[in-house]
Amino acid sequence: MIGKWDGGRAKRFLPTRRGFDSFYGFANTGIDYYTHERYGIPSMFRDLERTEEDRGLYATDLFQREALAFLKEESSQPFFLYVAFNAPHSASNLERDSLQIPEEDLRRYYPDADPKDRRTKYMGMVTDMDEAIGAMIAQLEQSGQLENTLIIFFSDNGGSGVADNGLLRGRKALVLEGGIRVPCIIHWPGHIPAGAVRDDFLTALEIFPTLLKVANVEPPKDLILDGFDMLPTLQGKAPSPRQEMFWERREERAARVGNWKWVNSQQGEGLFDLSKDIGEKKDLSNEKPAKLKELQARFREWKTAMEQAEPRGPFRDY
Repeated sequence: MIGKWDGGRAKRFLPTRRGFDSFYGFANTGIDYYTHERYGIPSMFRDLERTEEDRGLYATDLFQREALAFLKEESSQPFFLYVAFNAPHSASNLERDSLQIPEEDLRRYYPDADPKDRRTKYMGMVTDMDEAIGAMIAQLEQSGQLENTLIIFFSDNGGSGVADNGLLRGRKALVLEGGIRVPCIIHWPGHIPAGAVRDDFLTALEIFPTLLKVANVEPPKDLILDGFDMLPTLQGKAPSPRQEMFWERREERAARVGNWKWVNSQQGEGLFDLSKDIGEKKDLSNEKPAKLKELQARFREWKTAMEQAEPRGPFRDY
């Protein structure tokens, strides 16, 4: 596991205590890209120990370096590599600008742009990440494993600040589509049609069950997974079985059932038909009161189910 880890900061929750063989990265929501500190606290880890061995080097470059080293060593045998870039997340620091990119990279990408322009720096951070991913793909191709490797790329949330979410309303931290709908790019020659675009209802919860299926691993019989194997949907063999999804973050709440979505957000409450209104502009609450009550009821049922399910696993005594 390389990069940003949000699965717990105590040592017993770090990646090598959760099934990974090695870890290089940080276990905070954000760090300074050069000092690798979070508000003055060194936050980069090598396995279970904090390290300052690479202090001063740009985090995106470091994650590329570690990923390439792993692929060169391990690509001759089956492997799983999880790389979570923090780019273009803002830095957590006391003095530096929150959007950080090496000046030489910014000049290379945008030679005529204002180096202080936040939008330009944000795009540069994304481009640096893109080049790192390109280097990883090139290494797989060089080792002859590109055609035999399932690659999944996606973001954990919509853009914020100077990002552009296009037609989608809202941003990161909101449950409007601009905060939760993200692109997902998957590459697996011979298994998934090249160039295909699918609009099926899928979520990040499908990733884990899909990887289990690919690896021919059967989960424990008593383990309830929130997702499913999405390969048949990606292959165009079957529609997505997902019909519902629910979100709650602080005061943000949302429920989606089919193409209907109820939102209770900082930016207002409403009922939307995503099949016709992906920008969530027309509130249909007054026109469809029964549908509104249905989604609100499903949200309450989901909330009850979640409360009854916890605590479980290592969190029981935390």
